[in-house]
Amino acid sequence: MKAKRLFVAIDLTESIKHFLVDLDPNIRGVRWTAPEQMHLTLGFFGSVPEDVDLALREKLSMIQFGAFFLPIAGVGTFPPKGLPDIIWIGVGRGHPHLFQLHKRVSDAAIAVGLEPDLRPWHPHITLARCRNVPSHLVRRFVKSNVDLDAGMVRVESFHLYSSQLQPKGPVHTRELTLFCSGGRSLP
Repeated sequence: MKAKRLFVAIDLTESIKHFLVDLDPNIRGVRWTAPEQMHLTLGFFGSVPEDVDLALREKLSMIQFGAFFLPIAGVGTFPPKGLPDIIWIGVGRGHPHLFQLHKRVSDAAIAVGLEPDLRPWHPHITLARCRNVPSHLVRRFVKSNVDLDAGMVRVESFHLYSSQLQPKGPVHTRELTLFCSGGRSLP
């Protein structure tokens, strides 16, 4: 049976994606994320068999949520200390509606037999991946953007994506769109 790499995410507006792309400090060893790859992941599922994929789509389609605004703000790194692997932008001080939606996505995944991610969830958008970059160069960029406010996103939908690994990086394909209560889902 064929399996897919799947993830559930919230998309950003085109204007916010382009704003974030323009932050690229052009540091050697820092690979900035392409705008079409920028999203906020609600759940990642490594290898999902076809029958579980169909069950997951059904469970995700039952999630009810109201539209909400999400601030995109605050640059940081993973790990927060030492040699950075990821540069990210967060969601300000967090958002209760976002955490409720994340929990509902996690519950849907568990209900169809997918393994839960037991690590604490830190909602963020990956801005860049770092490879052998001197910490002080990245820290200088982060320090100058720690309070950055990239604007607000009105969250009216979330999406199920498949992800295929390619030599130039992953290719994401939108499989399903789910709208807030009163909306509709699109295959």
